[in-house]
Amino acid sequence: MAYDVLFGVVLTFGAGMLAQWVAWRLHLPAIVLLFAMGLLFGPVLGWLNPSETLGHAFRPLVSMLVALIVFEGGLALDLRQLREAGQGVARLTMVALPINWLLGSIAAHYVARLEWGPSFLFGAIIVVTGPTVILPLLRSAKLQPRVAAFLRWEAIVNDPLGAILAAVVMQVMLLHLDLHKQMLFVHTLPDMVVAGALSVAAGILPAYLLSYLFTRDLMPELLKVPVILTLALVIFEACTLAMEGAGLIAVTVFGMMLTNLHPPGMNDLKRTKESLVVLMVSVLFILLAADLHRGVLARLSVPILLLTLVVLFVVRPLGIFLSTLGTTMSWQERLFVGWIAPRGIVAAAVAGAAGIKLAEAGYPSAELVMPAVFAVIAVTMICHGFSLGPLARRLHLTLSNEPALVILGGNAWSTDLAACLNEEKVPVLLVDTTAQELMPAARLGVPVLKTELLSAAGQEALEERPADYLIATTGDAIYNGMVCGHLAPHMGRERVYQVSPGVARLDLYRGLSRDARGKVLGEPGWNYTFFDTLFSRGWRFKSYTVTEVMADLLEKEENRIDLLIVRRGTGIFIRSAEDRTKTSPAAGDLAISMFSPEGQEAFTGVKEEAELREEA
Repeated sequence: MAYDVLFGVVLTFGAGMLAQWVAWRLHLPAIVLLFAMGLLFGPVLGWLNPSETLGHAFRPLVSMLVALIVFEGGLALDLRQLREAGQGVARLTMVALPINWLLGSIAAHYVARLEWGPSFLFGAIIVVTGPTVILPLLRSAKLQPRVAAFLRWEAIVNDPLGAILAAVVMQVMLLHLDLHKQMLFVHTLPDMVVAGALSVAAGILPAYLLSYLFTRDLMPELLKVPVILTLALVIFEACTLAMEGAGLIAVTVFGMMLTNLHPPGMNDLKRTKESLVVLMVSVLFILLAADLHRGVLARLSVPILLLTLVVLFVVRPLGIFLSTLGTTMSWQERLFVGWIAPRGIVAAAVAGAAGIKLAEAGYPSAELVMPAVFAVIAVTMICHGFSLGPLARRLHLTLSNEPALVILGGNAWSTDLAACLNEEKVPVLLVDTTAQELMPAARLGVPVLKTELLSAAGQEALEERPADYLIATTGDAIYNGMVCGHLAPHMGRERVYQVSPGVARLDLYRGLSRDARGKVLGEPGWNYTFFDTLFSRGWRFKSYTVTEVMADLLEKEENRIDLLIVRRGTGIFIRSAEDRTKTSPAAGDLAISMFSPEGQEAFTGVKEEAELREEA
């Protein structure tokens, strides 16, 4: 028994991290790979059987992990984003939910021939567009902020509402409405209303309590993150005991209140929970897919597959179209949101428990609820996971698919670098805190942003634009390091650069900590004064496409400094003395170099000669 548990833990964690890494390298939806691995190790090979190995602990474990994931989703619900998204979010959560429930129930009854009770249960379950699937997809896609807000809010808000709706339907069906009308209206529904209200209060009050403790320095930094996560689990369990599904409402409200109260220490929590959520989502999807018995898969019939197609192509699009009539959403946004609706962990967990209870209560077709929901989960994850990015690009709802560079500091030479990149259609953004420093770049047509990147407003403004790499070029080395350290968890520590703070400060033991600064731009001696002096002497940035002829003609580096290489659709390779391996330019790459006045004259001749050779 102990060996089976250990083997299952090692296999699940290892396969989960492997799937995440492969998905990152190949730009694939990680959810699809996780689901495929779960099916492979579970029903196909029989290596994992979580419910048998863990016994009665399996369902509570799944519930707690789901609660933490939903809580993390609540932390993403900033009311300022809700105001920006407009009335579309309210329609998707308040109007679309009952419409989709009704349409899904009708489809289940007439297409899959389920009884009305199981049909209403199926309709309630599929209104949930799980944040466990949507949020990872949004992280990998560069959607416009408004569209991303639609999907994020719908998934996170509808997740607990759908779970509660399914719980209500299940309770009504278990009561056999014809025999227990009085019990329903006198006891069951009032109890549900009270439990829902208490759940909201259970999410609000602890958030205010933590905000009070944090702002008055009554909680040590070491305990902040553990206390918040523990409190989220306690709130979830207490409210779930009162009513099935109420715990999800409580932790969602708890997370939303915390992020909108802005107590100090929330940035540490957000960085920690992002890593935890990746781990938890990986484990959950593999375990739930592995726990699907072959008997469930065997019950996948033609009517169930037809029902899945009706849900994808009729129920969801029609529900979104009807609920968003008269809103400010464009037809592209409505089409996109009407298609993208992958179901996830909550749908699977609710379907497994509710379907069994209804079957035991005397509803024969209730046994088909689980395979029907499973079919919807599998098909939507695959179809929507792979189509989200291409469809968004086709509808022009993405920011940019090209690697983008942010340059901090609007001085003379950084403006020249930004203008050079902008002329080559490389997404670039010049950021500074003063409008005066940005005016020369703005006159040249370079995108600019006046903000403080260390502020909440600056970080939100940066999230609205494509930002994959950063070069901090201000004259303040400490400020450059602070910005790089602040944005490194978001962009990646190998993607934030700064002009050298000085050779002595690059000592890995006595100098500035690598976590407190960015990678050095170029060589250790290339500080701000170095670039400023070169620019004052007439050095300028030039771009050229790398070819074999150009590489031969530009072999000498006496009058130029090679700074970066842009590989379209792949990445930007910035020169740094701290690189373990040097990236060599390949044919077709765009190279950016700084040339001396003599080098500029020579470069013009070299470029003309290269063009003549290539034509010949």
